[in-house]
Amino acid sequence: MIRTRIPPSPTGYLHMGNARTALFNYLFTKKNNGQLILRIEDTDRERSTKEFEKDIIDELKWLQITWNEGPYRQSERLKIYGKYLDKLIEENKAYYCFCTEEELEAERQYQMSQGLAPKYSGKCSSITREDAEKRLKKEKAVVRFRNNEKKVEFDDLIRGHIEFDTELTGDFVIAKDLDTPLYNFAVVIDDYEMKITHVIRGEDHLSNTPKQILMQRALGFEAPFYGHLPLILGPDRSKLSKRHGAASVKYFREQGYLKESLINFLAFLGWNPGTDKEIYSIESLINDFSLEKVQKGGAVFNIEKLNSLNSYYIKNKDIKELTELCIPYLVKSNLIEEKWGRHKAKETGEGIDMKTLMKIVSLYKERMKKLSDISELTDYFFKNLKYNKEMLKWKEMDDREVLQSLSHSEKILKEIPDKDFTEENLMKILTSGAEMFAKSFTSSQDRGYLLWPLRVALTAKKASASPFEVMFVLGKEKTLERLNNAKKIF
Repeated sequence: MIRTRIPPSPTGYLHMGNARTALFNYLFTKKNNGQLILRIEDTDRERSTKEFEKDIIDELKWLQITWNEGPYRQSERLKIYGKYLDKLIEENKAYYCFCTEEELEAERQYQMSQGLAPKYSGKCSSITREDAEKRLKKEKAVVRFRNNEKKVEFDDLIRGHIEFDTELTGDFVIAKDLDTPLYNFAVVIDDYEMKITHVIRGEDHLSNTPKQILMQRALGFEAPFYGHLPLILGPDRSKLSKRHGAASVKYFREQGYLKESLINFLAFLGWNPGTDKEIYSIESLINDFSLEKVQKGGAVFNIEKLNSLNSYYIKNKDIKELTELCIPYLVKSNLIEEKWGRHKAKETGEGIDMKTLMKIVSLYKERMKKLSDISELTDYFFKNLKYNKEMLKWKEMDDREVLQSLSHSEKILKEIPDKDFTEENLMKILTSGAEMFAKSFTSSQDRGYLLWPLRVALTAKKASASPFEVMFVLGKEKTLERLNNAKKIF
């Protein structure tokens, strides 16, 4: 049975690159009816935190990436690593190294001055275990792997046949002491103990693979299959990092990117189905995914592509569900507040029922790129408006003409019965009224002379939904109230 693993380090929030790797492992495993293991690699005691571990688990679940076993924690498996370290030392396949950092740096500088690739000289490799144990009582020592091989080669599931000259690697450190294994060693033991058959990870781990294979051979382990995914690159084609902006799943989730769009987006970072199909659910990804279609070249993180996908999923989201997703952003922006299960505008104190909130969100469903956009787009529904006199003017209108325009709109709207105060009727009546109004003091039929001051009076914005849509949501009474408030500044 195929067994894969998701092995994040809890030294930061879940990175988009790690999320992509987790997704590819999940898709590959599900496609092949295998088992996926979650392993928290927290051997970096100084940087690992429970906060980051919780974030990793929460974000993976949010992305619908589930696992069959775990989470296992490397910090809880130190005795297991110690057993294998002791075995390597006992069999003379590893040894204690007492060289100080100063000695190692001097050695490195000397080798480089001679035009040589720096590697450990093997100075401590001849120390017997008995002598080493005596020195350990007084001195600190690391554990080094005794590397006697010149070459490692393997067939990568994505990159094909790969060879490494391991003679240049020298004897490398695998543990700070028997209780503190380093990454490469702990991973080898975990993959063996957890019966991992396929290791699918980022290209940045490619240089670790030969070291891990050397240790597997020394311990008599069968090596898993390896597949190294292309790096995710920033717009400048360097590895995606914080300097390119936020790179964590947490950030994109908080900004209001839907999990559907993030899953879809991550899948196309390094994988292509070979068709024109771009919209994928996680179920269809499982069906179509294969490592053979993973590319070798780096995948550029295109935020415009992500925005486009997110906009698509927002447009196709059920309006009630979308409204429920938007409400926390309206609350966070201090536009509305929730009390005893009801919502009200924080500034005006007016109650707002779910039906009204759904109407408001539906106005901007087609315009939103992310959920957090809702606050800026709709804030005028929840606030006492402050008007800019110049913004209310259409083209070369003067104060008197703006006041005349607002009064004309007010007159038309008052005559519309409450039961006919619908978007369709408002559009029909006011469009006709706007053309007639324009003729009254210009030779054109420019509807802007009536509709622009009206829309700005309703929203106090240069750009918004149409005045007909806005009035339908506000209702007749509030519409007339806003027109009256706008008139007061002239």
